[in-house]
Amino acid sequence: MSNQRVFAMKFSSVYPMYVQKAERKNRTREEVDQIIRWLTGYSQAGLQEQLEKQSSFEVFFAQAPAMNPNRSLIQGVVCGIRVEEIEDPLMREIRYLDKLIDELAKGKRMEKILRH
Repeated sequence: MSNQRVFAMKFSSVYPMYVQKAERKNRTREEVDQIIRWLTGYSQAGLQEQLEKQSSFEVFFAQAPAMNPNRSLIQGVVCGIRVEEIEDPLMREIRYLDKLIDELAKGKRMEKILRH
């Protein structure tokens, strides 16, 4: 799938998949939301608004209030690609989120996921 197709995908269409992945491993929607808020700086109301507006990934990240400076500490492989080596800034942000959700589903503690 090309980057442009991914960027145009509605965040609201992928969000339920993040929640399902977490819930299959006995984690919660609240934890998924906490991760998203930590990464992007959205409030819970702001996150809900983005979901209701059906914003694309491109708009979702462009309108993020404050991307967390500690996101550069996120490392590892998503879909066979090291997230820290992704050159396109928007794709890197999307893969950071994917990696955080993967860590949640693998049972990591929230303190570790949120790089405390």
